[in-house]
Amino acid sequence: MMQLFNSTWRRLGWQIAAGGSVCLAMLCASLPAHAQGARALPDFTDLVEQVGPSVVNIRTLEKVSAKGGGEGGVDEEMQEFFRRFGIPIPNAPRQGQRPGRPQPKDDEEQPRGVGSGFIITADGYVMTNAHVVDGADAVIVTLTDKREFKAKIVGADKRTDVAVVKIEATGLPAVKFGDVGRLRVGEWVMAIGSPFGLENTVTAGIVSAKQRDTGDYLPFIQTDVAINPGNSGGPLINMRGEVVGINSQIASRSGGYQGISFAIPIDEASRVSEQLRSNGRVTRGRIGVQIDQVSKEVAESIGLGKPMGALVRGVEEGSPAAKAGLEAGDIITRFEGKVIEKSSDLPRQVGNTKPGTRATLTIFRRGATKDVSITIGEVEAEKTAAKGKDRDEKARQASAAQFLGLSVSDLTDAQKKELKLTGGVRVDAAADAAQRAGLREGDIILEIANVETPNVKAFEAAMAKQDKKAGVSVLFRRAEWAQYTVIRPKR
Repeated sequence: MMQLFNSTWRRLGWQIAAGGSVCLAMLCASLPAHAQGARALPDFTDLVEQVGPSVVNIRTLEKVSAKGGGEGGVDEEMQEFFRRFGIPIPNAPRQGQRPGRPQPKDDEEQPRGVGSGFIITADGYVMTNAHVVDGADAVIVTLTDKREFKAKIVGADKRTDVAVVKIEATGLPAVKFGDVGRLRVGEWVMAIGSPFGLENTVTAGIVSAKQRDTGDYLPFIQTDVAINPGNSGGPLINMRGEVVGINSQIASRSGGYQGISFAIPIDEASRVSEQLRSNGRVTRGRIGVQIDQVSKEVAESIGLGKPMGALVRGVEEGSPAAKAGLEAGDIITRFEGKVIEKSSDLPRQVGNTKPGTRATLTIFRRGATKDVSITIGEVEAEKTAAKGKDRDEKARQASAAQFLGLSVSDLTDAQKKELKLTGGVRVDAAADAAQRAGLREGDIILEIANVETPNVKAFEAAMAKQDKKAGVSVLFRRAEWAQYTVIRPKR
């Protein structure tokens, strides 16, 4: 830095003398642009004027029976904060309820919650979060000019947490959508919303990360913009005044902002909103598989090379995947030519595909890659994974193979029928290396080092070819799920 100063002074004809002084303003003005420090902090004033009128406050009401209640769960300072600004206190008596005063009548509409939203069309369509309007008996939208409208819920999608409501108004200022693909980590962004019911509150920060996995269908935008209860559903805005996300979640131990917030990418939200406006619901594709990540160790042991794709742990009976011939242990590496880098990529890509579409999956099976054609099904109501059935009968064959602490036996016909398998060997005991690898009694081994093991004979043949000093990859099934592990001897 001193060399830079000296070179600048020499260029100006200045001489440094003991006891001399230099005018700081003249010196700073003379420095090169790159030496004047970081670029100036952004000015958000024009953005607020530009986008602010498009942001709305959303209040929800619900019909409740007359109830009393205390103010438990909220400390006194927060209670006072809520009272000062007329915000309903969580777990407290409803508005107008005070000790000694008449209670509200049954089915009277009472304040339920507060959130934010933004206008997406001039004729009154508003986008917000599904959780903002979920369970509401009435939705009130307030514009920045203080006009209030009772809104109709057009549709809500809980999987993505996106909802669209409609108000009867025209000539409204709609937002512009930005290109999420151009959004960069470190870029300045701004949020406008109603935290704690405080309308038109502006906060700003930077994009902390992109493609943050916190949900099945959404790679979130992570920011350090201050987001609090009431900001939900409001827009995340870039420096061009474009909406790039919907503020949806925070990472917090207290319930309030602690430095990390998440926004739904606007491109994902836009696709959902279009379906909600057209059909009132969202249709998604499905293929009927349960999947898991592929670890580095497993990828290397089965010859996949690098950890990528989605490991098929189970295939639903009668599903599109079952009809296409997918098997537990397959690794789906591409969908319609697009690489599946991590397992969460698959449900997103399949989910965005119209049901009934014919698609191509690239799978890795037993050391080889092949393409499989599949007809995409439609996602219905979410299903709870079925629990594995208890086994009262433990019939076993005496013959067993011993390898690294592993004892196995053939499956009986009854077991095959119960497990819906054509073959495999049952783990009767797992000790030493097999136990360390996570295998346990009752697991069903389907493959050894990419070689199918329909019975003990095939299992022993596959084991005979293995290097006893190296790790051996094992594909096994536990209950309804299949997964890989690697058995390694002690070194």
